[in-house]
Amino acid sequence: MSYSFFMENKWILPLFVSLIITLLSLAAAAKPALPPVFIFGDSTADVGTNNFLPHSMARADFPPNGIDFPGGPNPTGRFSNGLNSADFLARLFGYKRSPSPFLSFKYSSLQKKMFNGINFASGGSGLLDITGRTMLTLMKFGTGNIPLGVSFRNQQKHVISLTDQMHQFSSVKNNLTTLMGVKPTEKYLKGSLIFISIGSNDLFAYYHSKSSIPKEDFLCSLELAYENHLKTLYDLGARKFGIISVAPIGCCPSQKIFNATEGCLEELNEYAIAFHLKLEALLCKLSTEYEDFMYSLGNSYEMTINVIQNPLLFNFTEVESACCGSGKLNAESFCKQGSNLCSDRNQYLFWDRFHPSQAASKLAAITLFSGGQPFVSPVNFYQLAMA
Repeated sequence: MSYSFFMENKWILPLFVSLIITLLSLAAAAKPALPPVFIFGDSTADVGTNNFLPHSMARADFPPNGIDFPGGPNPTGRFSNGLNSADFLARLFGYKRSPSPFLSFKYSSLQKKMFNGINFASGGSGLLDITGRTMLTLMKFGTGNIPLGVSFRNQQKHVISLTDQMHQFSSVKNNLTTLMGVKPTEKYLKGSLIFISIGSNDLFAYYHSKSSIPKEDFLCSLELAYENHLKTLYDLGARKFGIISVAPIGCCPSQKIFNATEGCLEELNEYAIAFHLKLEALLCKLSTEYEDFMYSLGNSYEMTINVIQNPLLFNFTEVESACCGSGKLNAESFCKQGSNLCSDRNQYLFWDRFHPSQAASKLAAITLFSGGQPFVSPVNFYQLAMA
């Protein structure tokens, strides 16, 4: 179609341009919007929260952590040689990686760019407030409209407890309501995905403290704490919950060194199994009490024990030792500069004495996203997002 044709038929050009704009708009509308992602939990999902806690001992913002981070070595604060499961889950939903830590935001950040979620997870945290605490008194938070990044910095905090993470999420909701209004914020949160990975530190603390509290009573206290946290999120507007239960933590290299045979600490594994059963029952109960409460429960125990028992099927050759560390099973110290470092990191299940490697985290995320029973139920994370 020539330029002279448009000049002779001037009414066609605006129509042609209008048609192109309409087609581009329809194409953009056809592309599904990415669901906002909010991530809560401990070091299995932490992407740098504890970098903002100068007094925290649970940090990984130093090499060789991040040696395989995309784009080049970068110790971001992830307890991994690269990305963790929070990153890979976010990737599967269309993002580059996990959203940034809450403490990295300022209020103005919310106004300057598209808001796709926040990561609240903090290494060392647990379901119980006492988990991860030191003798220092932790600051108490109010329920007011706390600007992002304010009142959470420069405090003598060693971890951001799950309760504190709830307060942070509440402040996010308040800020969103100020920016968007009540109804748009409600719609936004209903379509958001809430991922939670927590519980291991509570079980570690209980086991190693030789507590006199009966096991069943302790597990019931964890179940109650989880219920309260989920109800808090629900009351704040969350509706879709992707829950990741506890892996066979008795098989972590850090725990196996306490076994004379270097085998798994089966008592710890039994705690993990019992905790999963409690969590399964709790989520089923909440889904009957609240009609629009939707969930997907990832069975980390089954996922991980399958890899440990059949490593070659999953392209792993080493499921006993940590890739980075020192001493027996490379698990007598944390990963740090000067540690023994494996060269074939993609073949290791464990990066350090507690945490999975990037390869293991990727496998876990894929299973959560698209797997079926017994690894994830009653639906997988993708089906949860589409519900």
